[in-house]
Amino acid sequence: MVDKRLAELKFQQPIGIEISEIYSQPKEVDKSVSGFVISLGQAVAIVIVVLLFFMGLRSGLLIGLILLLTVLGTFVFMKYFAIDLQRISLGALVIALGMLVDNAIVVVEGILVGTQKGRTRLQAATDIVTQTKWPLLGATVIAVTAFAPIGLSQDSTGEYCGTLFTVLLISLMLSWFTAISLTPFFADIFFKGQKVKEGENNDPYNGFVFVMYKKFLDFCMRRAWLTVALLIGMLVGSLYGFTHIKQAFFPSSTTPMFLSDIWLPEGTDIRATNTKLKVIENWLLEQDGVSHVTTTAGKGLQRFMLTYTPEKSYASYGEIVTRVESYEVLDELMLRYREYVANNFPEINYKLKKIELGPGGGAKIEARIIGSDPTVLRTIAAQVVDIMNADPGATNIRHDWRERTKVLEPLFNESQARRYGITKSDMDDFLQMSFSGKSIGVYRDGTTLMPIVGRLTEKERVDFRNIEGMKIWSPALSEYIPLQQIMLGYEVRWEDPLIVRKNRKRMLTIMADPDLLGEETAATLQKRLQSQIEAIEMPPGYSLEWGGEYESSADAQESLFQTMPMGYLFMFLITVFLFNSVKEPLIVWLTVPLAVIGVASGLLLLDTPFGFMALLGFLSLSGMLLKNGIVLIDQIELEINSGKSPYKAVVEAALSRVRPVCMAAITTILGMIRCCRIFSSSLWR
Repeated sequence: MVDKRLAELKFQQPIGIEISEIYSQPKEVDKSVSGFVISLGQAVAIVIVVLLFFMGLRSGLLIGLILLLTVLGTFVFMKYFAIDLQRISLGALVIALGMLVDNAIVVVEGILVGTQKGRTRLQAATDIVTQTKWPLLGATVIAVTAFAPIGLSQDSTGEYCGTLFTVLLISLMLSWFTAISLTPFFADIFFKGQKVKEGENNDPYNGFVFVMYKKFLDFCMRRAWLTVALLIGMLVGSLYGFTHIKQAFFPSSTTPMFLSDIWLPEGTDIRATNTKLKVIENWLLEQDGVSHVTTTAGKGLQRFMLTYTPEKSYASYGEIVTRVESYEVLDELMLRYREYVANNFPEINYKLKKIELGPGGGAKIEARIIGSDPTVLRTIAAQVVDIMNADPGATNIRHDWRERTKVLEPLFNESQARRYGITKSDMDDFLQMSFSGKSIGVYRDGTTLMPIVGRLTEKERVDFRNIEGMKIWSPALSEYIPLQQIMLGYEVRWEDPLIVRKNRKRMLTIMADPDLLGEETAATLQKRLQSQIEAIEMPPGYSLEWGGEYESSADAQESLFQTMPMGYLFMFLITVFLFNSVKEPLIVWLTVPLAVIGVASGLLLLDTPFGFMALLGFLSLSGMLLKNGIVLIDQIELEINSGKSPYKAVVEAALSRVRPVCMAAITTILGMIRCCRIFSSSLWR
């Protein structure tokens, strides 16, 4: 609609004026969603290939068919519930990919094992569905509930990721339904004609992998205390290692553009601001790889996307938006930009930003000083700034009150002015009309209200030297008199041009960011600065609070943890209802903390921060752990009830779960690879 209207207006444009596109969210969304759909298709293809390789042609095709039906069915329900195709909803499908095939794998594995033991296909299918349908349902509900705190979160993170929980609920419940209904039906068709030959070893677990796993399991179980001690040691080591993992909130986007906030000294005229912005803009346009540059002086751009927060109106502020041809050249160009501005405009305070994916977008680190006296607030802020400047990892250090500005204040001669019938308010209105302008009315354009401002011509209002010769109307004399006749002189003083308040209290915010082109995260820098800043002695009535990414992350976690206890209690109760006891659920839940071993090791090895996306992966992993544990314990009980000893029951049950667990893990890993930034940057636009 917008493009069509612009095309219609093209012929009405004055010569020399061009309309250029700064950012088109529909196009970016289309690229991102297209990339996600392609990666989802590739992930599904990878999963099917893995299944074909490890489970054979018929089993692989069967599970692949069930997976495709589940994904397509999820799309149908998404359409019905008006859930759009976007990064979060499609990402939920990728996260659930391993769990989607797990239900079908359990059923197919049970049918294969049953037929190898001499049962008919119908009998094997009936037995495995009867045996696993309720454990699989309970495990699936638990896996879905693990993500409920995100879907039910009331903060901006919950709003941003709300569809994650909904899509997971739809897809996982659909996978359970297809596993117990369509999978046995298609198994009877796919496995028709597949018979066990006479004299063939009917033991389904006599393969090399099963034999080696059985020996390893036997070794660990016969040395149970040593195994438990080793696991506890690894868990403690991983918990310690977790304290050294970088922390982050949301990653940046791979959209090939960056923004630069430009701050000149407070009090700078907007024309001087615009002049310097033009110089920087021309330099950027000369650089290789730059496709478009947009500059705005006085305030930020219109809010062109959800995660962009425009700056308010300040004459000394400007913003430059630079779009490049490829994301790969972005960092190198930003480095050259940084050097150019530092060498040519040392008076400029600037901040480089990439497009953010999630909530936030302001300064990564914010220290807020709250109190009553502006002078004391600035004194404390100066100490905070000194601490930040002393840290080599802190950049873009500034505060929101900016520099104090010089003010020339005419002194009103009240006794003399009274003779002319002039009040202090009259002089203030006159000076305001003569320079900055005074609102004298409102112009209504439909629902839009615009102020009508009256002031002198530009030539007259920029020359302060003529202020004494300016003439003001005297009601008593009915004529204009020189302004000098009602003035005692001038007073030059410094004042705060900006005073920010929170809850009606003065608040000065000192801001900083980690190096955008470095490897350090905001959490690491915050941890280093926090103890030093909190050691500053605050006068009575003054306090310090933290904002920025620390506050955003804390708010998200607080909202998350408000619902998480009830969610996990519900998950635990489901396991209790499944087994009708407490002992078995405790065994299952004791495996969940062990996931930290793999998570901490992987993040430390790859030097990857633990952010919101990593949290999603951890929740997914917890759901898979609980699901595997429930099915395993259920199988152990069945083996014991059939007359086997507890030791043999554990071994036999564990062997029966080797292939399903390995398949679910391998398919999840390989399916998620296509979503990594290094393989598909379009997903993170």
